[in-house]
Amino acid sequence: MHKIKLILYYAIIQHLPHSRLLALSNIVRVWYVSRVLKIMSYDRKSKLESNVYLSNTRGINIGANCRINENVFIQQAIIEDEVLIAPNVAILSTSHNHENLDISIVNQGDTKPNPPIIKRGAWLGRNVVILPGIVIGQGAIVAAGAVVTKDVEAYTVVGGVPAKFIKNR
Repeated sequence: MHKIKLILYYAIIQHLPHSRLLALSNIVRVWYVSRVLKIMSYDRKSKLESNVYLSNTRGINIGANCRINENVFIQQAIIEDEVLIAPNVAILSTSHNHENLDISIVNQGDTKPNPPIIKRGAWLGRNVVILPGIVIGQGAIVAAGAVVTKDVEAYTVVGGVPAKFIKNR
């Protein structure tokens, strides 16, 4: 039954128009992800735009009043309330094993899932990549294009590749 719900999400729900074109699209997506897939708190203030990839939904928890823009990729994550996620963000929970030099990387399998945690009120800018196991602190800002390889302290701004401290808010 879970696979059928995901198929419906990927075949129809995620492809509804952006809410700027049709506000009903966002209402349907938020309703479906919260009430049917049960991975998001239902909240009329939440936005979930088109083409958001939600992996198999296991290990994903999205809080209330979150704004997730188009083309976001979420393998697994705990996303607390009032988080802003700009377009084209990737939130990763696994990587590829690569320790054994005698076996090609493609044949070594994946690492165990280690979902990132995005704390309340954080903002992830456009094209940000969050690596597995990272904690983004409450109210932190990750600048556009950053690759986050280390935890981010609360109420700080980080940016770059790899992301580094820029300033306190």
